[in-house]
Amino acid sequence: MAIEINDANFEEVVLKSDKPVIVDFWAEWCGPCRMVGPIVEEISKEYAEKAVVGKVDVDSNPNISTQFGIRNIPTILFFKDGKVVDKQVGAVAKNVLVEKLLAHM
Repeated sequence: MAIEINDANFEEVVLKSDKPVIVDFWAEWCGPCRMVGPIVEEISKEYAEKAVVGKVDVDSNPNISTQFGIRNIPTILFFKDGKVVDKQVGAVAKNVLVEKLLAHM
């Protein structure tokens, strides 16, 4: 299951991770976010041993969203060694996200 990431745990969960991290920036009211959500959950289960997968509710965590310039949702950021290494804006198929993740493993 994807980890709920917030302003308080962002540094520990994302920036200090020794694994690649996928962060899904979303909101409850966002239709495309609801399409991507189940895909993110699938990836979190399939790659549980190899990557950290989390979700940031942009309405509840404006600091993180502002810090990374999130203007459209869903936006998925890929982190490695505490740095953003890739980005996907908008709803896409699972294979697109998996390919981006695998490229950074």
